[in-house]
Amino acid sequence: MEKMFEKMMYASRWIMAPIYLGLSLVLLALGIKFFQEVFHILPNILSMAEVDLILVTLSLIDITLVGGLIVMVMFSGYENFVSQLDVAENSEKLSWLGKMDSGSLKNKVAASIVAISSIHLLKVFMNIEKIDNEKIMWYLLIHITFVLSAFAMGYLDKVTRK
Repeated sequence: MEKMFEKMMYASRWIMAPIYLGLSLVLLALGIKFFQEVFHILPNILSMAEVDLILVTLSLIDITLVGGLIVMVMFSGYENFVSQLDVAENSEKLSWLGKMDSGSLKNKVAASIVAISSIHLLKVFMNIEKIDNEKIMWYLLIHITFVLSAFAMGYLDKVTRK
């Protein structure tokens, strides 16, 4: 009975596989939004104000960072919690594949969130005259919380590895 229960419990990790596959659909949606934005600005690029172009660029960088975060979570999560990816050695294997445990994945996700938050905060500062001071204070507070959380997670990870 115990062996059967353990085998079932171990096999249940495959429930996560379709979730990781679902992340690839989110990645596709982000790609569509990215190019939708690019095609939207191309006809207006000559008449567009510099600050508007910078804001659009920051949005595209935001989408790119989120996409990279999805790829990292998708592959590392699958490898750490479901099954090892069988990628041929002579193919384009990602250098970090198989080397990122759940602790380092957590730190990379935290660092990515800080980077995404930083870009969002920069977009807020580019529109500072249109945004209420109280909202700006909340944006800063949330960003500082992300930074401190990422720092604390990295520090705790360093302490527990020793």
